[in-house]
Amino acid sequence: MVNRQTIVGGFVLGGILLALGVLVLFSRLRPFEPVTRAVLVFEGSVNGLIVGSPVTFRGVRVGVVRHIRVQFDPGSRRAYIPVIVQLEPNRVTIGRSADSVRTVGLPRMVADGLRGQLNIQSFVTGQAEIDLDFRPDTPATLYNRVPELPEIPTLPGQLQQLRDQIANLPLHDLAEDAEHTLVSLQVLSEHIDRLLPPLVGSLTRTSDQSQLALATATAAIADLQARAGRTLRAIDRLSTDGDRQLAGRGAELSALLRASNRSVGQAQALLTRINALAAPRSAPRADVEASLRDLSAAASSLRGLAEDLDRNPQLLLTGRGR
Repeated sequence: MVNRQTIVGGFVLGGILLALGVLVLFSRLRPFEPVTRAVLVFEGSVNGLIVGSPVTFRGVRVGVVRHIRVQFDPGSRRAYIPVIVQLEPNRVTIGRSADSVRTVGLPRMVADGLRGQLNIQSFVTGQAEIDLDFRPDTPATLYNRVPELPEIPTLPGQLQQLRDQIANLPLHDLAEDAEHTLVSLQVLSEHIDRLLPPLVGSLTRTSDQSQLALATATAAIADLQARAGRTLRAIDRLSTDGDRQLAGRGAELSALLRASNRSVGQAQALLTRINALAAPRSAPRADVEASLRDLSAAASSLRGLAEDLDRNPQLLLTGRGR
């Protein structure tokens, strides 16, 4: 009987140890690793954040959410949501050594600008996560809602910032502007409805006139093409006739050119002779000048005779006396 109980107890103890081993190996429990607990206090909605949600540092998982609760302050009538997180210091190396968050301490990291922010992990499932980062340019607002734990200041999440931006939008003014725009569009639509039929009629008439002008221009172009064709054919015939006439009259033109050349040569010879006769000291010129003097003297004698006959016509019968 004792041996049987011992055997059953051994099996039960082995099952418990095996279950613990499976739980340690395949779960997120780290019983032998140091952990640090901290609190983050949110005033806005933490929708999507549940126990077990990850705590990350720029996308790297460094912890998990362990507890979420709500605290209401009747004096200020404000609600606070402290979120207790469990950090795993072994995942963080500070400096070049293996100093962990536990060794350096969260207060120093908070003083250096460590802040927490609630962000959406998946827009499909709506799950949220807490993202840690150093932002020394932001104020560190501490609420001290859980005094026994170190507090990490929080910043408005992306969704909260979007909600604040939407809340700050002048929706009333936008609605009034939209209403005025719709009224203006309606007035413009009515005005267009009044102007559109005459405009369509004018466009139709313009189109008809354009088609008529196009038809007239097409006919004129066709007539011009026909005339241009006839003119080109006439020019072609004229050119052909000219070529034939030039070919037939080529011999005559050659003879005419030769005769012209001979005439030019004779004219040049005649000019040469005339120039020789007209030279100042040439004998023919002296003979011509003497003949001209004799003719001048004869002309003077005839002129004197004519004057004498004019005064005394009887000189033809009696002659001049001695």
